[in-house]
Amino acid sequence: MKPSDINEAIAAAWPEARCVCEAVSPTSASARIDLGTAEIRPGGYISGPAQFAAADSALWFLTFGAAGRIEPLALTGDLSIRFLAPAQGLAIHARADLNRATARTVIGTVTLWTPGNEVEPCATAQGSYVLPKPTPR
Repeated sequence: MKPSDINEAIAAAWPEARCVCEAVSPTSASARIDLGTAEIRPGGYISGPAQFAAADSALWFLTFGAAGRIEPLALTGDLSIRFLAPAQGLAIHARADLNRATARTVIGTVTLWTPGNEVEPCATAQGSYVLPKPTPR
């Protein structure tokens, strides 16, 4: 599976989605969201909800990699975020790393940063995704 496969599937199902898969493997995935003025707070700070969306997107893409298939019906099981430093810019990047995968659950840790500031994360998150039950044959 390639990032372009994921991006094409998302664009077909949700053309208004702004999250982009930049990398995917069975153990990690990266996402980027290019931001608009609605996600920028006074002072040029990236809003918490925009950062949360990037973390959630990266974890969703990781779920596809860990499951070995694009599964749009995978749902967030839980996700918590800790903001480490103010984030400024017009994009947010997130990398999800696999902690554990079972037949129905993917658990990962996500690191977020702004362009040009990869060594100093602005937030970290941890969460899980739940894959849908297999349909009986």
